[in-house]
Amino acid sequence: MVKQDREGKIDARLPLEGVRVLELGTLIAGPFAGRLLADFGAEVIKIEAPDKEDPMRGWGQSKDGVGLWWPIQSRNKQSITLNLREAKGQELFRDLAREADVIIENFRPGTMEKWGLSYEALAEINPRLIMMRTSGFGQTGPYKHRAGFGSVGEAMGGIRHVTGYPDRPPSRIGISIGDTLAALFATIGCLTALHEREHSGQGQVVDTAIYESVFSVMESMIPDYLLASVVRERMGNILPGIAPSNIYFTKDETYIVIGANADGVFRRLCEAMEADDLSSHPDYRTHEARGKNMKALDARIEAWTKSLNAREALEVLEEKGVPSGLIFSAEDIVDDPHYQAREMIVDVDHSELGTFPMPGVVPKLSRTPGKIRKPGATSVGADNEFIYRNILNIDKDEMERLRKESII
Repeated sequence: MVKQDREGKIDARLPLEGVRVLELGTLIAGPFAGRLLADFGAEVIKIEAPDKEDPMRGWGQSKDGVGLWWPIQSRNKQSITLNLREAKGQELFRDLAREADVIIENFRPGTMEKWGLSYEALAEINPRLIMMRTSGFGQTGPYKHRAGFGSVGEAMGGIRHVTGYPDRPPSRIGISIGDTLAALFATIGCLTALHEREHSGQGQVVDTAIYESVFSVMESMIPDYLLASVVRERMGNILPGIAPSNIYFTKDETYIVIGANADGVFRRLCEAMEADDLSSHPDYRTHEARGKNMKALDARIEAWTKSLNAREALEVLEEKGVPSGLIFSAEDIVDDPHYQAREMIVDVDHSELGTFPMPGVVPKLSRTPGKIRKPGATSVGADNEFIYRNILNIDKDEMERLRKESII
């Protein structure tokens, strides 16, 4: 692991410095987009209700009563409280929006409008404002008012239908992929809108639907159906018609992944297996033939992998230039030298837990890389004083009145 702030690590100005973001979202889709922007220097102000904190604070595993997901999801952000259900809170939010570049919200469509905080209303006081709106089904269409968590977006976006094995029910991937994809697309939209604003001087709405974000990565699913009358189904670990590309059991009872479906790579796999007869065999010589004879080919490959320990097999495959690898657990990741060399596990200082390891910044910029400056604040509203007094010039007495009225 590496220490993010070691001497000489990052001196350059962060690329999104000067961009102020108000984050209203909760859980994953909105806040993950905020994290991505914050990693590259945006001033992200995380806003929670004074009487209802983001549930993400309590999600996942914990240590000494501190949630272990929250410090990652809210890293590099400022934390304030504001009651948007009250007129005074809405007024303060409008004041903040006047000084902001971006608003992130992932409420059900209509919520911001109910509070008098529609994009149209906010754009009147700040025409350069960009609003990132992420929801299950988007801001328009017959489903727009439906509640839509990531799981529903994954189901209706198509990915659940093709995930798992054909003899079992549809399966979850193992992470909240729908929310994460929506956050990634929302971030792309935000950066695009920021760039366009340089020319027009105008902000706009970035409307991201979770189901559409999932659907967008579903490859050729639709033309497969409409043009070839093929409905993609669950296929487990294989790629239909593409071989070899599977997991294979080894002598030391573990699995390795081998992807050798290109003709040249397949020939190198045959050399690694000392099975040159396979590369010229009519059942395996071409891409189409290997796809048709996938089961027999996989059985032949697994007979070879079962004769070797995983590390032994991978050494031979690496020597021959065959894409392959272990299926990493968290333990494997922490011990892996490549993760360490790429600084993908970064230690930051946490006020209660001390050294806190978290994923590094992705992607890596050569001249102005992102940086983890701090973990998410443990206490709700930790930065109230700094934000309200420095951005809105609210004095100490007014701050106290706002607290007593449960506005902040």
